[in-house]
Amino acid sequence: MYGVVTRNKPEVDWPEFDLAFFEVKDVTGRPAEPIDNAVNMVSCFGDNAAATDNPDLVPIDEEGTPATRDQTYFDWAYICPTHEKYRAGLLEIISDCAAVHGDVRLDDVGFPREGYCHCDRCERQFADSQFEDWSKWRAAVITDFVADAAERIPGRTYLTLYPDPYPGHLFERAGLDIEALAEHVDEFVVPLYDLDYGTTYWLETIARGFRSALGGAYDLDGAEPETPFSIELYAVDVDIDNLIHATEVAEVYCKDVLYGYDASQAAATIRRKGADSRDGKTYHPE
Repeated sequence: MYGVVTRNKPEVDWPEFDLAFFEVKDVTGRPAEPIDNAVNMVSCFGDNAAATDNPDLVPIDEEGTPATRDQTYFDWAYICPTHEKYRAGLLEIISDCAAVHGDVRLDDVGFPREGYCHCDRCERQFADSQFEDWSKWRAAVITDFVADAAERIPGRTYLTLYPDPYPGHLFERAGLDIEALAEHVDEFVVPLYDLDYGTTYWLETIARGFRSALGGAYDLDGAEPETPFSIELYAVDVDIDNLIHATEVAEVYCKDVLYGYDASQAAATIRRKGADSRDGKTYHPE
């Protein structure tokens, strides 16, 4: 199936799309009301507005460096996953979304990077926990949050993964324990964004890596992995022929292909791909 990720309500009903994801809260902190004809999508621990309004929410490393857009590698500001009031607010948003549409997608879940967070609250909670290993404690924090969220979602729980399938990397980077999360998640979504898709060998490599990381059972004969995953492609200003080729590469390995933030380009790609795949007849003069 082909789907769209959008901030524009009318686009979720376009006939080219089999499914749609609507951003209720994005990394800017911009809020929107959930809708009943799309999977509502919540940026959990990415929130520029909250970080600006309350710097105490922002994770810090051992040197006290905050995880904000001012730092290298961060495209948006992060919120510490152990902040109880913020978590409670997120769970309330997720509950509101689930009440409108049974499926919900959790986006931007996890700690910012390796080394985060060492705020006083995290240090205290780790010291009071049953864990001796800090990395395992971080993973438990994230898994507990996803479990709490999934309990509020009566339908399908989607979870976005950072596009790094190398063994151990998601665990070390963000505190994402894939095996533990799979107990609560129905489907993962992996954004593989490029501004051009002029070459796709890297896309194929990452897609194949996630097929292995998520159970290895997604064979080329069509069997699904233990936890299915979809791939999200970037559609803004991307050449349609390149986007078609990226789609053809991605869909070999994943359940569905989604297109981000340009519904017109996505719809045109789907139409063109469908037209190209249909058999035609050639007529010659008698």
